Amino acid sequence: MAKKPPTAVRIWHQPASIVSMLPQKVHDVPHQHSTCGGLTTATLASVDEGHPMPDMPKSAPTLRLDKTRLTKKERAKVRDNFSAVVFHEGCLWLGGDEGTFIDRMVQDSTGNFDGHKRFDLMPLLELPGGPKSEIDIEGLDINDGYLWLTGSHSLKRKKPEDDESPTENIARLSNIAADGNRFTLARVPLTSGPDVQPAARTNGRTARRLEGDAHRNLLIDALAEDPHIGRFVPRLSEGRILGIPSKDNGLDIEGLAVAGERIFLGLRGPVLRGWAVVLEMHIAESTQSLTLVPLGSDGAVYRKHFLQLGGLGVRELAIHEKDLFVLAGPTMDLDGPVFIYRWEKALDQASDSIIGQRELQKVVSVPFGAGTDHAEGLTLITKPSLSGLICYDSPDKSRIVGPDEDGVRADIFDLTSR
Repeated sequence: MAKKPPTAVRIWHQPASIVSMLPQKVHDVPHQHSTCGGLTTATLASVDEGHPMPDMPKSAPTLRLDKTRLTKKERAKVRDNFSAVVFHEGCLWLGGDEGTFIDRMVQDSTGNFDGHKRFDLMPLLELPGGPKSEIDIEGLDINDGYLWLTGSHSLKRKKPEDDESPTENIARLSNIAADGNRFTLARVPLTSGPDVQPAARTNGRTARRLEGDAHRNLLIDALAEDPHIGRFVPRLSEGRILGIPSKDNGLDIEGLAVAGERIFLGLRGPVLRGWAVVLEMHIAESTQSLTLVPLGSDGAVYRKHFLQLGGLGVRELAIHEKDLFVLAGPTMDLDGPVFIYRWEKALDQASDSIIGQRELQKVVSVPFGAGTDHAEGLTLITKPSLSGLICYDSPDKSRIVGPDEDGVRADIFDLTSR
């Protein structure tokens, strides 16, 4: 029997000769682009087939969970399911792919995070799927006093279980379901003061989600007729659930970044002939909800940006000035590879676009393990220098710290000199 390969995390503890093999800095590559009929096309480059050694983080802060209100089992469930993160004014906000809660931690003088608190979004947003339906939070951002969040908007296929018979597991693979709260795109205002927290209403701002119900929302309605994405979108027809589940290359939103009135959503799936998709839209507040705003005279309520990420999908987005950082990973049920790309001057785009690899800097090769360390959350830390903090779903055992296993290590990568 072949030996199980070591996880990427262990590479960091190897001799310096191994560390010296890490990839060198990515240099700017000359490129050309043209505009035709409102569609911006970058010069296309061949896909990079290599899987380089992972880069080393410059630090690995500990995220410490609340031991007073959560049992060991509850802490493990939270700790092992972080799928979105945003850092803002000393607070680290985290979302998970189970339940309806958001988590907040505060950075201490050592650079670690503690003061863990949990907040239930159910009463703030009047979620349509009920308390037992998960939001599957896959993207977070903070803009203009609001905490923005997105659910995956995806279907899910049941997976085989070890204690089930072959017949039962075959049946499980045919079972496709939709969680009503997954169709959530929302913003929640944050209170002022040292104990910042989400609220239904504060500082003249009100919690709102994009108009919809437990089966769809305005974004799903708009995408259903899209020539690229429509066939992947969840929908009901005569009581049957149609569309393609996540991890089957179906619609799966896993990235969110907000700049003023512009909302960017990154799709883990579908990936189309190796091209990932980032959606851009404008959202306004209506009487009881949020609504989509037409972007031009044709009435379209979103733009599409196609990115050549070597067959990978988008796992998270983050904005710095006019640049968009993209955490890219597998769209299917695979461990890696995982990279951080920098799309320079992404916010200068004013139309649909198609962006080749020469327009994208591959700035970090992110570690991943065999069934562990799935990088899902990315947020930028701008002081003292531009860095990217990554949190992991299914963290490797080497990341879990403390005698009560109440801590988990994230990674911070330098983004300044790449």
